[in-house]
Amino acid sequence: MKLASTKIITVCALILATNSAIATPATSEKHANKANELRHAVFTMLGANMGALGAMAKGKIPFDAKVVEKNSIRINQLSFMIADYTSTDTSAYKVDTTALPDVWTKREAFEKRINDLTIASEKLVKASTSGDESAIKAAIGGVGKTCGGCHDNFREE
Repeated sequence: MKLASTKIITVCALILATNSAIATPATSEKHANKANELRHAVFTMLGANMGALGAMAKGKIPFDAKVVEKNSIRINQLSFMIADYTSTDTSAYKVDTTALPDVWTKREAFEKRINDLTIASEKLVKASTSGDESAIKAAIGGVGKTCGGCHDNFREE
């Protein structure tokens, strides 16, 4: 049953990505700033949840299966929000952001990266309940790779 639900989630993610592949421009500086604030909040929460997992995978903090399960679920849920909270193109306004214009000009490529995160985080959720610490750490690495891949192409250093 879990495999079927994972496939359903993946299909839903692809549908959402297809439907939101067009970014809309911000209509004012106020709109751009609010969109940027919300976008930043989603990525801050992703980072907060991923930070502990990365530290565990690297052995910097003790491994805690309950934290992995909780954070992996959160990361997966947040992955479904990224397309919505990045759909407002703020590049025409002066907002404090590290997002590159490619987030909006190369939308299909960006949304493929979002889908990669959704899929990797689904694998992490599944691994987190396996009790296999090495599989969990590998799945954390998979999520980390998707984050890095997006940062490489869509975020200023």
